Amino acid sequence: RSYSGPETEGQLLNSFVQYFGDSLGRKIKRMPLIEETVLPGDSLLTLPVVIIGNGPSGICLSYLLSGYRPYLSPEAIHPNPILHTKLEEARHLSIVDQDLEYLSEGLEGRSSNPVAVLFDTLLHPDADFGYDYPPVLHWKLEQHHYIPHIVLGKGPPGGAWHSMEGSMLTISFGDWMELPGLTFKDWAASKRRNIKSDRVMPEEIARYYKHYVKVMGLQKNFRDNVYITSVSRLYRGKDGEDRSQINETQHLEVEDEQKSLIKRNWEVRGYQRATDGSHVPFCLFAENVALATGSFDSPGRLQVEGEDFPFVLHSMSDFGAAISKGKLRGKADPVLIVGAGLTAADAVLCAYNNNIPVIHVFRRRVTDTSLIFKQLPKKLYPEYHKVYHMMCTQSHTVDSNLRSAYTSFPEHNVLSFKPEMKCVLQSASGLKKILKFSVALVLIGSHPNLFFLKDQGHSIGHHSNQPITCKGNPIEIDPYTYECTKEANLFALGPLVGDNFVRFLKGGALGIARCLAIRQKKKHELIEGGDGGGDGVP
Repeated sequence: RSYSGPETEGQLLNSFVQYFGDSLGRKIKRMPLIEETVLPGDSLLTLPVVIIGNGPSGICLSYLLSGYRPYLSPEAIHPNPILHTKLEEARHLSIVDQDLEYLSEGLEGRSSNPVAVLFDTLLHPDADFGYDYPPVLHWKLEQHHYIPHIVLGKGPPGGAWHSMEGSMLTISFGDWMELPGLTFKDWAASKRRNIKSDRVMPEEIARYYKHYVKVMGLQKNFRDNVYITSVSRLYRGKDGEDRSQINETQHLEVEDEQKSLIKRNWEVRGYQRATDGSHVPFCLFAENVALATGSFDSPGRLQVEGEDFPFVLHSMSDFGAAISKGKLRGKADPVLIVGAGLTAADAVLCAYNNNIPVIHVFRRRVTDTSLIFKQLPKKLYPEYHKVYHMMCTQSHTVDSNLRSAYTSFPEHNVLSFKPEMKCVLQSASGLKKILKFSVALVLIGSHPNLFFLKDQGHSIGHHSNQPITCKGNPIEIDPYTYECTKEANLFALGPLVGDNFVRFLKGGALGIARCLAIRQKKKHELIEGGDGGGDGVP
């Protein structure tokens, strides 16, 4: 790792402290970015909230922490009469200030997280029934609710949307990809973009997210080109449980003449990549950390022999690059695509549209009700149903000619890849086949990479000591606050808790914002009451 000189570090200090200095006290003189050999000092920057990840999850959480509050619109009537009655009971309060468990009781939707279903039905009433009702909420900026925070991301705001394959339509409607306070259609109209379809290209969504941060005035909270190397808890009891009052002088920062009760629960270390490629290290302290890293960090792997050969790819971007460079042009052997999800279907379409023959291998039966194609209306997603139709009707049992444009191998597993560009498959009955291919593309999902946490975060999932996955083992959270049940002051939202659709990750931001707002209020009450000796954070 290369470290820059004091001038560069000083510039980075200013980028962190320029805004937060006023909010966190005027006595911050030293930079919070330190060499690995420097011990933390009292004047290092401590923030109420550090958000890791600047995709739609992190952006939406920043929006709410910045003081934006949703209220029931004056003339709005929610199509769910029971929910509407509940909303009317506290019309004068923002949704952030209401009982989310009470409001979400009895609601059903396509998320297992009740607050996600609640917020989605307030923003897109009855969307799953095909209705296009307007939101029943309007937004107000109440700056006194601002909670100082910082959002750290590897690239520009928008996260993984900036690196997705640009030739495919999103699975969701453009309206479902939008964030609170700025409709996607209004943004498209302002940019004079002609959106011909309700579904849009990923690069349009990425531009929308980047613009959203700017137009909502959130830029001061965002830092790009930041890579996290470790997030560690500072204080822990001998039995492994958190102890919030081990040493009061260690825990509390006294700023000016009032006790702010900002506790250094977490140490966040990493580096920011400078324009010259050098790494500028930093260390921040946080009372709370919110994980909003998404699920695109680590492509799923088959864990079979030969998977590391250079002709075995694991991303659509690599496949698209191979096509654009002409590497597959004129190849006699087909491309081998492994997987039965939407990304694999995108790859099939991409190859098909470029006249590249395809061998499509997947483990499930084509009649499996859990296949994603079964959940997509044919009229809205014709291209995916075209792939599904081929999966069903053009299998190797129907047409044994592997020279055709497409051949599927349902209920088959890959056993190994061979150096001569051959693949060994095994059917459900145990029959083995060897197939020749030009390039293999393994698209079996992706997993979050939480390497910066202790034990890579394996201890905070529903199944302890197992890797975090969005479907099989999401982070275990309180369903209404999104705080990790196994790690206090650590929050998670979005795909990390099973909400893969942008529609539903917004509920996580709502739950976290409400939880933190309640805790901030209790701290302020302690300060105003003149009692600075207590904890103040439940």
